[in-house]
Amino acid sequence: MFKGDEKHDTWIFCLALLLSSTLVYNSLGVIDNMALEKLHYVTELREHIHVKSVRNNKDDSAEFMSVFPTFVWTVRDFTLELIKDDETITSDEYLEGALKLKTGSSPQIEQYNLPRRCLRNFFAVRKCFVFPRPAGTKEMRRMEKLTEAELDPEFLQKAKHFCEYIYSSSESKTVTEGRTVSGPVLGTLAEVYVEEIRRGNVPCLEKAVVSLAWIHNVQAVDKALQTYRTEIFSLIQIPVDPKQLSNIHKSAEKKAIEVFMSTSFNDIEHIYQQKLAEKIKKEYENLCEKNKAASVSKCQRVLLCVFEPLENALRDRSYLKPCGYRQYRDTFAQLAEEYRSQTRTQIMSEEVLSKYLEKKEDSGMIILAAAAESLTEAQHQQQVASLQKDVLEQMQKGLEEQNKLLHQMLYDMQRTYDEHVKQLMERMEKEQERTRRDNERVMDAKLKEQEALLQQGFQQEASRLQMEINSLRSQRSSGGGLCSIS
Repeated sequence: MFKGDEKHDTWIFCLALLLSSTLVYNSLGVIDNMALEKLHYVTELREHIHVKSVRNNKDDSAEFMSVFPTFVWTVRDFTLELIKDDETITSDEYLEGALKLKTGSSPQIEQYNLPRRCLRNFFAVRKCFVFPRPAGTKEMRRMEKLTEAELDPEFLQKAKHFCEYIYSSSESKTVTEGRTVSGPVLGTLAEVYVEEIRRGNVPCLEKAVVSLAWIHNVQAVDKALQTYRTEIFSLIQIPVDPKQLSNIHKSAEKKAIEVFMSTSFNDIEHIYQQKLAEKIKKEYENLCEKNKAASVSKCQRVLLCVFEPLENALRDRSYLKPCGYRQYRDTFAQLAEEYRSQTRTQIMSEEVLSKYLEKKEDSGMIILAAAAESLTEAQHQQQVASLQKDVLEQMQKGLEEQNKLLHQMLYDMQRTYDEHVKQLMERMEKEQERTRRDNERVMDAKLKEQEALLQQGFQQEASRLQMEINSLRSQRSSGGGLCSIS
């Protein structure tokens, strides 16, 4: 696309419409028929912009209104007095007066009405600001060197009023259904539109939204997952207490979801949010397994050190004597308490001790057999039962330890789900509120247009507009409620 191309200005105008939430159109002198004829771009918008990929024959002006920006017409070097019928009017009233339609059906009248009708049909909010010359003719020759104090006070006042309106009224850019467009998404949106124009196609908002969703949602999942990992590994050093790990996981996941929500776009079926939830769940499960493995390793090191005297005695066969079993049990119990005192903060303490006791069950039976001659049959059976009971009780402690970890993980998974739903609901509520405001803006514009048409004698057009208003009301009343992720 080159500057000399006759469609160049039209495409620039269309891109500005598609990418802005407030469009400022600048002209010189007054708003008259010549100025409106120069704004011929608005008469070609339906040929250069599609809101939906499939178009029907019904009036689609409401669709354009819902996605088009506020239209602000600024008139430079304005010299007229804003007076009509001997009464002062506002600059907005001046603009609406310039957009008044003529009755009749001749080709000349249709040509006169066309740009005016397009501006009225496509832009729900229209504003006008008029500016006197910023300085006298002599001063204008060195305009770039003038200080603010040398400018016309009335010009400065008008400029201040204009800036205040732009800064206070301009909202973030949205596309269909109130979905806010962030800076990165806006950049990609511009690239998508320009590429379509370069290929000779008509930019379609609906198709562009689909492309944006795929590009940015994949990136959003990756970015959110990286945030989760960074937060996790900057705050923990395994092995760590499960509750502490759970709290760190909660904090990291919340930040990750916030990153996803601010980066993702149009994830209407929550496919990518579910992918993120699954990836974080897997990351957390792996982290919990690593935490368990690290705890096992630490407990095993402590156990080897603490039970070294017992192992040495077993190798020396010191317990293979009539009173050896009692000595063995007393030593084991004493060392077990010492082990627990050193591993009380470890999540796998009882499980490691349970595995160790299982391995020593055969050693205990051998020692018990060696002491059998000093025991009655009843005493021997009682000691065997006691040994088996010790093993089972320790296994039960290990199982309780594992159940506690499992319950903590299940709790974390539910909390994860709740956090995803919470942030999704907040986002959807914001989008629905923005959609509601956009719909109200379009409805107000249609009602005002209908009133103006009736006052100007366009009864038939006002009746057709009533059908569109009824359709908008029906859509508004049948709007769906919030949904959840599964």
